[in-house]
Amino acid sequence: MTRKFTDKRILFATHNAGKLEELQELFAPFDVVVVGAAEMNLPEPDETETTFVGNARIKAHAAAKATGMPALSDDSGIEVEALDGAPGVYTADWAETPKGRDFLMAMTKTHNLLEELDAPHPRRARFCATMVLAWPDGHDEVFEGKVTGSLVWPLRGELGHGYDPMFQPDGFSQTFAEMTHAEKNSISHRADVFAKLLKGCFD
Repeated sequence: MTRKFTDKRILFATHNAGKLEELQELFAPFDVVVVGAAEMNLPEPDETETTFVGNARIKAHAAAKATGMPALSDDSGIEVEALDGAPGVYTADWAETPKGRDFLMAMTKTHNLLEELDAPHPRRARFCATMVLAWPDGHDEVFEGKVTGSLVWPLRGELGHGYDPMFQPDGFSQTFAEMTHAEKNSISHRADVFAKLLKGCFD
């Protein structure tokens, strides 16, 4: 039996403004205020695990412990079939530069690796998202979601964040970066995992 969420505020353990905005939109109908980690001046904990679940747990528990609030975290990334699932849990690391994250660089690296391998088209990939909801007493609930699709090159679209301009979900002719927030939020890996979170802890 999953634990139900009964508070009016939830801390989203992320410093990513795009992710925070996405989650605030998803929570809007539920009368729950979503607060970001930056607003609470929380440091980013080191993500030392090799799985999405492991890293999401680190972030959620660190935030819940530091603030005494229930904290939600997600760890997400893109897994490319021809690259044996890379970058996967290291998606953000592929974008790291001394001046912050550069996803154009990460997407270019991904494309170049696929070209070197002469990977056949369609180049299959999936976005994965794991959400962990942790309480200050140490209890947590874990949910996993995904969306499958193919990688495109050249990049298309100006919206979204991360690998969105490169990812075309199955059944659609647009990339995530060509879709409105509402369109993407209805089919994304985060929408999938969020629906499971709602069913488990909010319904």
